[in-house]
Amino acid sequence: MAHTDHPTLRRVLRREIAGTIGLLTDDHDFRAMRRYRSFAFDDHTTYLQQVEALLKSRAAQGSHTTLALFDPEDYAAFCADTGLDPEAPASRSRFTAHLAATGPTIPYDGRPLATLVPALVDEAVRQATWEYATALLSRLGPCATCGEDIGRAAFTRAADLLVRILDTAPPGDRHLVCSVSGPPDTLVSVLHADARTEGPPELDEAEALEFTSVLALGLATRGPGGLVMRISAPGTTDRVHGWRLRGGTLEPLTASEVFDAYCTDAETGEIIFPEPGVDYCSPPDLGTDLGEEDGNAAPGHHH
Repeated sequence: MAHTDHPTLRRVLRREIAGTIGLLTDDHDFRAMRRYRSFAFDDHTTYLQQVEALLKSRAAQGSHTTLALFDPEDYAAFCADTGLDPEAPASRSRFTAHLAATGPTIPYDGRPLATLVPALVDEAVRQATWEYATALLSRLGPCATCGEDIGRAAFTRAADLLVRILDTAPPGDRHLVCSVSGPPDTLVSVLHADARTEGPPELDEAEALEFTSVLALGLATRGPGGLVMRISAPGTTDRVHGWRLRGGTLEPLTASEVFDAYCTDAETGEIIFPEPGVDYCSPPDLGTDLGEEDGNAAPGHHH
């Protein structure tokens, strides 16, 4: 029987530990952490270079690492809630473990940090948007006339509409944007549905969940908003379709309305020059029951 020494066994085990690194993605957060004497870095660029070097060396040893978003304000609150000393490096480890279980994370896959940091920030924004939309939906309560949970009914209908939009879309990669304006904030959600050679398009589950929640909020609150879908397929011009969210339904936009929506800057109202090689089209028919669905879907009720 081969004798394996303890250091070798430990090396084997170390490879099997999945680690999480809490990343300070921007300069503002980095400066906030410098108030702790035990935080050893004084330059954000050097810090990111060191993190990247560590990620590469862990990957070279076969270790899996997850990146989480480290927010100094959340860290201070976590330490206050748990009675931990924020100066202790062990407290930062505890917080990072907490982030790994609850916060937005992405796996380190060898891409440079310059690419991964925006992806991590996007993930954090998506999770926050989903949590916010879900909280607003759950607060809507039951329908006054039928007792049905308004938020849940709206979510079911939003999911159904999304399936129909994707089912009736021309083949290709679809890029959907849903925006709902309402007090206090305008929520925007993006969904990528990549074409496969056969079968339904490939969706990111978290992205689809957030997108459906934002669309559901627009349906349930009858707030103004819109949904735009861009389809890209090899060998053809990109096609853009759009719908208006109004009174708890999706109304198809005409080709010229899609053009106006796509070629106007939402912030300034100025005209954006249209892209060459893009067709602005009215969308395929989703069916007749986009509004009052059998009289029992919450957005169809008048609350």
